[in-house]
Amino acid sequence: MNEKIGFIGSGKMAQAMIKGILSSATFAPKQIKVSAKSDETINKVKEKYSVHATKDNEEVAKWADILFLAVKPDIHNEVIQEIRSVIAEHTIIITVAAGITLDTLESDFGKKIKAVRTMPNTPSFVGEGMSALSINDMVTSDDLEQVLAIFRSFGEVEVVAERLMDSIPAISGSSPAYVYMFIEALADGGVKDGIPREQAYRLAAQAVLGAAKMVLETGMHPGELKDQVCTPGGATIEAVSALELNGFRASVLQAMESCTKKIKKL
Repeated sequence: MNEKIGFIGSGKMAQAMIKGILSSATFAPKQIKVSAKSDETINKVKEKYSVHATKDNEEVAKWADILFLAVKPDIHNEVIQEIRSVIAEHTIIITVAAGITLDTLESDFGKKIKAVRTMPNTPSFVGEGMSALSINDMVTSDDLEQVLAIFRSFGEVEVVAERLMDSIPAISGSSPAYVYMFIEALADGGVKDGIPREQAYRLAAQAVLGAAKMVLETGMHPGELKDQVCTPGGATIEAVSALELNGFRASVLQAMESCTKKIKKL
């Protein structure tokens, strides 16, 4: 692909995507330009990824064919006011900020633009991201294929109706945090029973990875896969029973509901 990709903002999410893109070899470092506020971040990004980095948001906006707005929701409008006069008609604008709608993007730019609303996640850093996106009516089928190719370079991507986008952080954007807590809890249980800490982390993390691959690659219902592990009168069903008695599923659902409520307030 020959497109030039710009990132305004060089935080953890932007760097996760940049790392994933470059690791896939779909794009070369010379095809990526980023901006950041501090010299420290600029130097760090240059050193780690060998891409061009600058403090000048306008420079990145003028240069890019595909422009990621990888900034927090509360400064989104401020950044757009800075760059909107230099955006070319062909440029695809991609937001990764929670709660920023397609209508908000068009309104802030003050004109019709090719707008894409996305929600990636940090496992993009290791090429196992899960992203969701929605597009406005200015984005052509060719544009969409270009965007999908970028997101597929660091994981999987689903196109969803925009009315569902506020629900995406709870299920895939923020959920790695819940999973890390689960892995940590599993490891703590192992340590309690005498397993060395680092070994416990490896055992727990690989078990979670393997279980996820079973769901994705077999196409079987998670409940059916769970049943296969639970032999009658065995230890696993005892563990499952304890999780249910302590509100395991209800806690997850409540956490997701809290996440979605917060997103809708942004």
